[in-house]
Parts: sequence; structure tokens; C-alpha cells
Amino acid sequence: MLCDARGRDHRGVVRTGRRPESKGDPRDVQSHPVKRVVSGALAACAVIAVVTFTQAPATATPALPAPQQPQSTSDALEEYQEIAAKAERLNEDYLKAQEDLEAKQDELDKLSKKLGKAKDAERDARADEEEFREEVDKFAGASFTSGAQLSKLSALLTVDSPSDFLDRSSAIDLLAADQNRALSALRDAVERAEGSRSEAATAQQKAKKAKDKAAEIAADLKVRKDKLEDQKAELAAQANQLSAADQAAQQDTGPDVGPITAPGPAAQTAIDAAMSKLGSPYVYGATGPSQFDCSGLTSWAYAQAGINIPRTSSSQSTYGTPVSRSQLQPGDLVFFYSPVSHVGIYIGGGNMVHAPTTGDVVKVAPLQDQFSGARRVA
Repeated sequence: MLCDARGRDHRGVVRTGRRPESKGDPRDVQSHPVKRVVSGALAACAVIAVVTFTQAPATATPALPAPQQPQSTSDALEEYQEIAAKAERLNEDYLKAQEDLEAKQDELDKLSKKLGKAKDAERDARADEEEFREEVDKFAGASFTSGAQLSKLSALLTVDSPSDFLDRSSAIDLLAADQNRALSALRDAVERAEGSRSEAATAQQKAKKAKDKAAEIAADLKVRKDKLEDQKAELAAQANQLSAADQAAQQDTGPDVGPITAPGPAAQTAIDAAMSKLGSPYVYGATGPSQFDCSGLTSWAYAQAGINIPRTSSSQSTYGTPVSRSQLQPGDLVFFYSPVSHVGIYIGGGNMVHAPTTGDVVKVAPLQDQFSGARRVA
């Protein structure tokens, strides 16, 4: 018969009663052996129970607390949070496209300036080329019209005395030097002009590509913005279904975790800055100092420590040094979802400070189970 530590049988009945003794009952002859068997079974069950409940678990490496999700107070709030998560992803996509557009516009500005400088350099080189070409042409014209050859042999054949030869030789040397200088300057001017022209053509080609790409990103940006606005409208409609208790839960700033000690001064400053904003509302695209979205909070907090990190969560997820979850330290950036669309600052004990989503506030919360990586920036 199967039993547990209390002597339950397989039906769950506790076998604690005793059969009344009856004189002359032939079954009494077998009662003592039966009792001994039952007692032995109970003792065996008791031993198994003691071993089972007193056996010490194997020693394991301490791990971070398991990820938890904030408990929703209603189905309406849970649905609201799901819609809000979608809106946050669209917001991050929109911000990333905006970031890409700004980068492409900066590239276009630099290329435009480079193109302008190349054109100016070509114009100056062409002017020098024209000037030195005229000078070289004068030497060629003088030699042609006079029929004279600028050489010491011709001077020797046309002079009347050694002194005349020396004088004419000196003059020829000077003229030859001037001619060589003019020719050299002309070649240099031509090379500079051609180089500037090639540079201008390359810059112009790159600028056109950058301009076309910027236009493409701008069009995509509009599409993403429209999607975000539609999602925000759906979110606003869902917000009307929230009870007072749901709204109060959104305003909760999380548990009091006590003093937080970071491993370095910059990380400490960033944590202190973020924690000082507990209760500040989440607003799409906000970067502080009184309103934030998720990456707006992290970038603002680290800016207070003199560290400029990228604006969006996806860009922040490639910045700094990668860190495994088991090696997290206070101050590390922690990321969620794939692709990344949410970020917070780890504060120890399996908790982070973050700006969750619209309708919510900056708060302390456990790491979410969609954890996708971490980065150390200080």
C-alpha cells in the first residue's frame, strides 16, 4: 500500500484508527502480524519523509532573482500595457529613423561643404593655369619671332668677344630658369585643377546619394510617425477603460531599495540622477529634465555624469562594453525585446530604474523577462 509520512493510503485516507479487540474472534490470531507489517510500513514512510524533507539542496552559484512582471490589477490594465509596449516599439523605430535622417543630413552638409571647397580650389587652380600658360607662351613667342635659340651654343656663335659671350650666357641662364619656373608652375596648376575637379565630381556624386537617401528616410519617417500616432490613439482609447486602481498602480514608483552603491563615480552619478526622477511622467520622445521616454531617461542620466551616449535604445545597445546578466553591476544599461526597444539602468538586486511607457512614471521595477542584453558605459 502506498502511503505518505502521515500514513495516507493511495486514496488519501489517513489510517490512524485501531480495530476494536474481540475475544474469540479468529481474526485476532492474525492481528499482531498485521499490526507489525503496518507499523513497519508507517516507519518506512516516516524515514523516507525525513530524508526527503531534511536533505540539504546542492550548493549552487548565487544567481540574480528570476525576472518578474509587474502584476496587473485588471485585464484592462494588462491590455493597456500590451498596446503601450507596441507603441513604445514604434516610438523607438520612429526615433531611430529620425536619428538616421539627422546623420544623413549631417553627411550631406559635410559633402556640400567639401564640394564647395573643391570647386573653389579648381577655380583658383584654373586661374593660375591661365596665368602661367600666358607666361610660357611669351617665352615661346619671343623665341619664335626673334629666331634666336636659348642656348649657349647659339650665343657662342653670335658673339664678338668672350665678355659678350659671358654676358649673354648669364642672360640665357636667367631666361631658362624663368622659363623652367613658368613651365613647372603651369604643370602644378594643371594638376591641382584636375585634382580639384575630380574631388568635386566625387563629392557631388556622394552628395546626391546622401540627398536621395535622406529623402528616402524622410518618407519612411512619415510612415513610422503615422503608425505611432495610430497606436497612440488606440492607447488613449484603452486608457479610458482603466479604473482608479489601475491608474494608481501606474503612478506607483516601486519598492524602496535603500542606498545604491555603484562601482564607479560616473555610474553612481547616473544612478543618482535617474533615481531623483522617480515619479516623472513618461512622454514619447522626451529627454528630460521633467519628462522622459525610456532611452531619454538613460541618455539624460549619463549626460549628468558627462557621458554622451546615443539617443535611442537600439543605438545604446551597441554602445560601450557588452556585459552578461550574471555580471551585471549598478549603472549598467539593461535592454529588452528583440529587436531592442526598451532600456533601463540596473541598480542591483535584480532591479532597474526605468521609464516604462506612456501613462506610467519613472520607477523601480524588477528586470523584465524579455531581457536581451546589457552594456557597461562607465
